Amino acid sequence: MRIQWTAKAVSDLDRLHEFLAAVNPPAAARVLNALVSAPKRLIGHPRLGEKLEEFSPREVRRLLIADYELRYEIQQDIIFLLRIWHTRENRNQ
Repeated sequence: MRIQWTAKAVSDLDRLHEFLAAVNPPAAARVLNALVSAPKRLIGHPRLGEKLEEFSPREVRRLLIADYELRYEIQQDIIFLLRIWHTRENRNQ
């Protein structure tokens, strides 16, 4: 298995880092490091996250990393990181 970041997931990382860095740069660096490091666990355990049945037949799952949700999709031997957001964010925009 290998990890592939989508453009939207990278954009989410940038957005989350910028938001937090404006008020707490050290915390922003810690969060960014945690969000970049956590998906590496999926290489050995790709089905670690909860399966989201609403995306069936695609295998989309979510992994919680502290107060952040990472959505990813398993396709053959690739794990696509789809989106990342803070769990308190309003995602209906």
